[in-house]
Amino acid sequence: MQWSYRFVSGFLFLASVIGMAFALYLEHVQGLEPCPLCVFQRIGLIGLGIVSLVAFLHNPNSNAVKRIYALLGSISILWSAGVAARHVWLQNLPPDQVPSCGPGLDYWVNTLPLKSVFEQVLTGSGECAKVDWTFLGQSLPVWSLAFFALLALISLWQLLRKYPFVTHKSAKKK
Repeated sequence: MQWSYRFVSGFLFLASVIGMAFALYLEHVQGLEPCPLCVFQRIGLIGLGIVSLVAFLHNPNSNAVKRIYALLGSISILWSAGVAARHVWLQNLPPDQVPSCGPGLDYWVNTLPLKSVFEQVLTGSGECAKVDWTFLGQSLPVWSLAFFALLALISLWQLLRKYPFVTHKSAKKK
């Protein structure tokens, strides 16, 4: 079975919506306050969702445009996977090596230049090392990393897969 570009883009968009819906459920229904690393993971997931939605709606004929959308989506979700990997690493540090808790993300955004905010968030803090939710013995960042890795594999496949060569005449026939 050949999955169409549009089908995969729609799948990635739907997966992004489901991932964000789950994150918002945990935040607003379960009361889990997201740490700065969690917020940064959401940014990449939202980026993948937006790019995938545009790709789905546009459904380009040009293989170059398909690859541009796939590249942008891949970069977005690889960002999330990288931040989740950092989050997992922080949670597995010995307690004496965990960075101390600092002010919240809101404070950093209001008082520091954007570059410094990124540096502070990616360094992590004690609140990011705290495990406050588990499923089957694994923390939320571990599950997030697995989810993002799966979406990254699909996005990279979408980027690197072989598309049929479309000529101007064959594009008009469709």
